[in-house]
Amino acid sequence: MKAVQISQYGDAGVLTVNLDAPKPAVADGKVLVEVHAASINPIDTMVRLGYLAKMVPLSFPATLGTDVSGVVVETGSGSSDFKKGDKVFGTASLLAGASGAFAQYATIPAGMLARIPDNLGFTAAAALPLTAVSALEVCDEKMKVGKGHRILIHGGSGGIGTIAVQLAKHRGATVAATAFGEAADYVKGLGADTVIDVQKEAFEKVLSGYDFVFDTVAGDTYRKSFAVLKRGGMIVSMLEQPNAELAAQHGVTALAQMTQVTTARLNTVAELVRSGIIKVYVDRIFPVDKVKEAFIARESGKVRGKIVLSFT
Repeated sequence: MKAVQISQYGDAGVLTVNLDAPKPAVADGKVLVEVHAASINPIDTMVRLGYLAKMVPLSFPATLGTDVSGVVVETGSGSSDFKKGDKVFGTASLLAGASGAFAQYATIPAGMLARIPDNLGFTAAAALPLTAVSALEVCDEKMKVGKGHRILIHGGSGGIGTIAVQLAKHRGATVAATAFGEAADYVKGLGADTVIDVQKEAFEKVLSGYDFVFDTVAGDTYRKSFAVLKRGGMIVSMLEQPNAELAAQHGVTALAQMTQVTTARLNTVAELVRSGIIKVYVDRIFPVDKVKEAFIARESGKVRGKIVLSFT
């Protein structure tokens, strides 16, 4: 089968499309999915670069990819929630016990899959799992964002930011978001009440007294965000470990987000999409043979929503 693999860590140049990768075999508790589409996430770049090599070393050649959509072709014992022909979406990362999303077939633990809502195609469904579940976990479970709250979302035009802005607004919060240049109009269109163009303004100088900050950018953006929060507030970062010193100084809670994609959370996401509360935004679609170009495009920092690879 065709699969996107690496045999060493490095830049986009290490990506290869293997036409003769072995088809994964279904196992107990897992589902074999024929992949129709897969999207690229920051974690895929981190894995490719070797940032997680000490924590989770790969055996080469390794099939990359996290988010996936496709059709069930076979189920293992203990995965009776799904049947052949089901249209599903979920996460197929090697790091989570699956076989890798960037392949024509993937074996995936049944607990990391859900059925695609009827009003969504494979391309859009592949853009959802990690980003939407991250937004759901942070906004609904950690922060419990609701009416009267004020939240700042960094990277509002990115995959997670796109979903988080919509979800927080639906929950009744006043939403501010940061964006870069022309992406500010895109984020405004998602429903953000205030959009800070970081090319023109310093968010920490114009915002204050916020209940929550959702950080998807890290670095100086993360450190400057503590000043935006009111005492008793909360900052959650997708990329940074909690800064205990700054948290104590400002009297806030600082958390790191480690997203866990589960069937229950994916079902919640599916219902949000089915009801029109969340809309999916796909920036560009690349054929799998153009995977290097797809990664370069995602890593340019100019993506609005998600980059998707097509396997059909």
